[in-house]
Amino acid sequence: MPRPSLLRATASIVGLLLSAVLSPARSDPGLRPGSYVEVSAYLQSDDAYEAWLMLRHQLSRNFDAICGDTFCEGDFSNIQSLRYVCSVHRVSGRIGSCAWSFAASEESVARRSGRISAQTPAWLCLSPLVPGTTIEGLLDALQGDEPLHAALPGSSRTLFDGLVDCL
Repeated sequence: MPRPSLLRATASIVGLLLSAVLSPARSDPGLRPGSYVEVSAYLQSDDAYEAWLMLRHQLSRNFDAICGDTFCEGDFSNIQSLRYVCSVHRVSGRIGSCAWSFAASEESVARRSGRISAQTPAWLCLSPLVPGTTIEGLLDALQGDEPLHAALPGSSRTLFDGLVDCL
């Protein structure tokens, strides 16, 4: 019969192993630095790559459709969506993070000299993803014509919610 201390130690080791397997990639101590890639380098099938490209296209379209009534009403009326990008752990497929970059400008003309100056802010808006989200889960959840307003995997939040927090 094993001793109680040996059983506790075994249970602790099993618990640690399970938490490492089930924990999100970004807090997994077993993942070495350098094990993340940009999503397009991770995707293996043509279908998955096409889904990623379509998602990025639809997000840009969705943002353009709502910009004038939301984020583009303030100081910067010409906010442009630049790129949506995700980092993916190359073995597990878990997302490290996703971010959407934006830029805008506000130009002014000096009356006396005719010189043009501009303010050119840029934003990097992190997506409010639940830890442990996989790229496959994200692509599945955001299929269709309105990914900006679709619930993110394991959450009631959307990418639009993330933009409200950022822009």
